[in-house]
Amino acid sequence: MLLTSALWTLASAGILGNTVLGSLVMCPRCKMISTNLIRLPKSAVGRGEIALTFDDGPDAEVTPQVLDQLDLHSAKASFFCIGEKAAARPDLVAEIIRRGHSVENHSYNHRNLFAFSSSRNLKIEVIATQQVIRSADAGGSPMFFRAPFGFRSPLLGGVLRQTRLQHVAWTRRGYDAVCRNPDAVFRRLAHKLSAGDILLLHDGGSARTRTGQPVVLEVLPRLLEQCASHGLRSVSLPMAFGDAQFL
Repeated sequence: MLLTSALWTLASAGILGNTVLGSLVMCPRCKMISTNLIRLPKSAVGRGEIALTFDDGPDAEVTPQVLDQLDLHSAKASFFCIGEKAAARPDLVAEIIRRGHSVENHSYNHRNLFAFSSSRNLKIEVIATQQVIRSADAGGSPMFFRAPFGFRSPLLGGVLRQTRLQHVAWTRRGYDAVCRNPDAVFRRLAHKLSAGDILLLHDGGSARTRTGQPVVLEVLPRLLEQCASHGLRSVSLPMAFGDAQFL
């Protein structure tokens, strides 16, 4: 049963244990707080699809190179952009869309304490980012939202329902924002990779190898080749879900 705003209030007052509350908030793949997608629908699985998702951009250096690599493999992806970065580089947002990918909502400031914001402040961030992306996309709006670090308060579900957004987590992640070893990142993403998986990488804030190369740029070509060898096709989230009903 979904937690309600009343439960959040009780938890904040100390009636529910801090440990329980913290476990729920800091569980990116948890579905107890609100609806949360961690895999693609069965229809996408049947088509042999996976979804590559990139967080924390757009980045002037890395995002264009990620786009070029995706083009080389005829792959599509979804970019969860931070509102203030999108506002600073609307040209990059437009370029992502022009190349056939989707741009999704990743909050406006990516604050560390986003999960502990009031309902009003959550809504302000979500709507501000929607407006920035809509402006760059000539009217198109994101369909999906990913909370910073994947941490969600029970208040977020109501905000997303009001703004007609669906929260998306991931099936697997490579920790490419903190791990400087491309081999380790690749193994985390490629191990038991299968149709329906949602993969998390970063075009913004990617860790660097010892030679200064963004880890994501070392990993992505290998990952795309792995997908091709397994008959898997990377698509954007709107392409994968289409008219699927969110449960």
